[in-house]
Parts: sequence; C-alpha cells; structure tokens
Amino acid sequence: MEGLLPVCKGAEAVLNLQPSSSISIGYHPLFGPHDDLILFELDEKLVPDVLQQRVTLRGQPDEEAVLCSKSKTYAIKFVGTSNSVFLIPPSDNPSSCDKSQGCHEGNYKEEVVATVLKVAPGTMELVEVAPKLDKLKSILLESPYCSDEVEDMGDLEVMETTSRRLYTWDDLVDRVQASDDELRAGLKAISAVEIDGCWRIVDEKYMDFILRMLLHNSVANGWSLNELIEEEVVNVLVSDGIPARLANHCLQVYGNKVEGAGRSLWRLDERRVCIQFARQILREGKRKIEIFMEEWMKKIPLGIQASFDMLEGEVLTEKLGVETWVHAFSVSSLPSTPAERFAILFKEQPKWEWKDLQPYIRDLKVPGLTSEGLLLKYTRRTQPTLDAEPVFSAR
Repeated sequence: MEGLLPVCKGAEAVLNLQPSSSISIGYHPLFGPHDDLILFELDEKLVPDVLQQRVTLRGQPDEEAVLCSKSKTYAIKFVGTSNSVFLIPPSDNPSSCDKSQGCHEGNYKEEVVATVLKVAPGTMELVEVAPKLDKLKSILLESPYCSDEVEDMGDLEVMETTSRRLYTWDDLVDRVQASDDELRAGLKAISAVEIDGCWRIVDEKYMDFILRMLLHNSVANGWSLNELIEEEVVNVLVSDGIPARLANHCLQVYGNKVEGAGRSLWRLDERRVCIQFARQILREGKRKIEIFMEEWMKKIPLGIQASFDMLEGEVLTEKLGVETWVHAFSVSSLPSTPAERFAILFKEQPKWEWKDLQPYIRDLKVPGLTSEGLLLKYTRRTQPTLDAEPVFSAR
C-alpha cells in the first residue's frame, strides 16, 4: 500500500510555489522563539546598502537605536501583525524526514513539507528621521578650543596634566545618531574644526581675536577683502602667534573660496563678518537700537556694507514704551527638534509675524513634512483681515 513520505524542504520550495498550488508545513527540528532573528521590511533603494553592509546601527545604551546609511538616518519601528508570519530557512541538503517524524520503510509517494523555524509576531520597519545633531554641539562645547591651549602647546607638563574630554571622528560616530554625511554637515554648521585628530569648537572670543587680526593685517598689508591670498594670510597670522590650522579655519568660517582662480583665493562674506561683530556687542546684553547701530557700524571694517536686515535669525527687537531695544536670539542656539524649537520660540514671544518667524524655522528638516505641515502641526494661524499679515501663536 502506498503512503506519503514527507520530504523536508526549505525556503526554495515556497519561493518556487506556483499560483493556485499549496504546500504542507511542519516544524523545523530547531523550531523556537529565536529572538535573535528579526524581520526587516526595507525600501528597495536601501536593500543594496544592507546586503553590502553599508549601514550601521547607532546609539548609546540609553537611546533608541537608529539605522544609518551613508546619507540618511532611520528610526526603527516594530509593527505587530495579527497574521502568522512563518520563517522558513533555506535547505542545504534536502532529505527525507527521519523515522521520528513518522517515516517508515515501504512504498511511499513523496510529499514536500516546508519546515518552519519561527513564527514572527511582526516586522521592523524603517522610517526616515532627521539626524539628532543637538548632542553634537553639546559634547563639543564641553571643551572649546581656547587661546590658552596655544600658549600651553610648548609646555608638555601643562598639556599632560590638563584634563580635557576630546572627540575623534570615530568617537562622534559612536555617540551621535546621524549618518556620516549628516554628521559632516552638522560639523560644518557649527563651525567645528579638526585639530590634532580631534573635532573642536573654537571659543567665540578667540575667534573674535583671529578675525580682528585678519582684518588688521588686511589694512596693514593692503589686502583686498575680496581677494585674500590663502598662503599669505595664513603665514602672516602664524607670525602673529595663531596656529596655521586656525588661520585657515578663520577663512573657512568667515569667507568663501573664489572658484576658478589660479591660486587659493578667499572673499570675506559680508553677512558672516557683520553677524560676528553684532554678537560681540550683544554678548554683554541688550541695547537700545540706536546705541547698538552706532557701536556696530564702528566695528564694521571699511569696504563692508552692513544693514540691519543681515541680522535676521540672529537678533530680535522689542518695544519698551517709545524705545526700541535689540537683543541676541540666534537660530544657531535653538534645538533642531521641531517640538522643542517651537516651545522655545513661543516662550520668547507668544505671537510671531511670518517675516520674523520664518528665519527661525527654515532650517528645520523633517522627512515627509513640509514647512506648511510644520506650521499646521505646531502653530495656530490668525489673520484679522484678508490683507493683514498672518500671526502665529502656540497650538
């Protein structure tokens, strides 16, 4: 009498299954929870990166892990399912089940059985998110690069006894939840510089000094602020006691490289220079706008045209009686997460006109959400008349 001889097959049997056909399933000898096996649902564009191991999981033990490709960051979300999802491993050596599975000698007809290793309760999905770069600035500000480090460079005993927590590129990759491209962009945005293999933020007052020395030497040596020769500028600043790396960094922070020139030329960016001098003044506190403008114009070097419009996203004005005061409020000091950003904005001012609000939110990048979407989610818009400027308040 003929019977059915179960032949254990792997995933190949299921993948080759024809439409309107069926296959029996059974337990794999190693069937169990297998918590180390997780199903990932991936966008097709990300599959090559995963298969070629060009992605990494990043995060500290107290953080929710994110997955990073070269250019993007993804949150990892678990999505449960009410259906049974079977994990069927490939079969290296398809063979008949042993007698413990009910197979006996005799005249049998083979029946294909796919063996299930695990029943998955759900899948992990990836959702693109903004990089978490606020941590980058906070950890680098633990040890800003100050002028006293330059003075201590020749004193090995002082350097060895000075305790500073410094971060290499690998340290930042380990601590900051961002892709490599996003991390590099974040370092550029906060004007960080690599010194002796470690990434540093240069102390504001020291940057003031370096910029002041550059402008002083431009007058003394007859340099054009639109055609600064990199080698000459760096050599002169080095002779003034400024490290070459920081002299070059000053050009990168306050200037733009002139493209197409036969040699390395830089043009000072008027807005960046003017903002730096405004920050110097307002670091000491708010000013009446007339006094501020007078002090500011005195600091601006000849050849640079300054206007108050340059300071959008850097300062705010307020009316106190008949007087107008100005104080520092820089977008660079605000958190990058929308909820925290809007909370601080509405704490600073309960109501914002669009022309004042826009400079403080245009840098917010939330995948899948436009600027209009951010405003709908976090603000309430009012417009007394059709021709009036809209006003935004907290939702």
